[in-house]
Amino acid sequence: MVTKDQRRRQIAREKFERQQQRRVAARSKARRRNAVVATVVAVVVAVGATAWATAGFGSAKKKNAAAATSASPSASATTKAADPCAKAAAGKAGTTQWKTEPAVTIDKAAKYTFTLQTTCGDIPLALDAADAPHTVNSFKFLADKGFFDHTKCHRLTTTGIYVLQCGDPTGTGSGGPGYTIPDENLKAKSIAKGTYPAGTVAMANTGKSHTGGSQFFLVYKDSSLPASYTPFGTISTAGMKVLDKIAAAGAQAADPTTGNTAPNATVVINKATVTKS
Repeated sequence: MVTKDQRRRQIAREKFERQQQRRVAARSKARRRNAVVATVVAVVVAVGATAWATAGFGSAKKKNAAAATSASPSASATTKAADPCAKAAAGKAGTTQWKTEPAVTIDKAAKYTFTLQTTCGDIPLALDAADAPHTVNSFKFLADKGFFDHTKCHRLTTTGIYVLQCGDPTGTGSGGPGYTIPDENLKAKSIAKGTYPAGTVAMANTGKSHTGGSQFFLVYKDSSLPASYTPFGTISTAGMKVLDKIAAAGAQAADPTTGNTAPNATVVINKATVTKS
């Protein structure tokens, strides 16, 4: 015969078991819900980053201008901020084109500095001639020809990928010098884990090999990107301060024609030089 005390204990045990079952069911439901949310977020981020990486860095060929439009979802904020930069110097970007890459004549063992004298301040870049000789040689050739003078930095991103893109005399994201250069230094340790660290300067391309021309991007905050874009130098501390000022001003809405999100700051390279030391 079951006593009253035994019956109370049995009822209490059954109640506890029911409570435990409800807790387990609730946790299982929460895990499934969180897994679904995480999957959706991961897909959205991956799609946005891939679109930006494959189409957002511009091209040396005009046919890629339309493709850049697909990158607009990962573009930056559209609020208009005050322009922190000065008026551009008098002059216009050049239109000269070359059919072939210039012969490599730089000293691979020497140090080279690429200085961008911009309307927002000077941005000195230390170039890596040893690991990216074709790229550094090309930039010295173009700078000596005045190719970068009076050109606008046409794209700024402030969400997901944090770069300022420059080097296109047309200001559309589809211009270049007329020739392309090979990819280099893609096995650099700094980018091996899929992140281009703040302070990196790298080549833009169409997402395919050997499509770099004159466009490059300056990374002002760690950015997740595949190791497909030639890293060929680093930005000085003074240059990073200028970039931070440009980034703080934000970016405009995506241009419906090119997909570019231009910086609110008027970033014009008045003059660019490459010097050997």
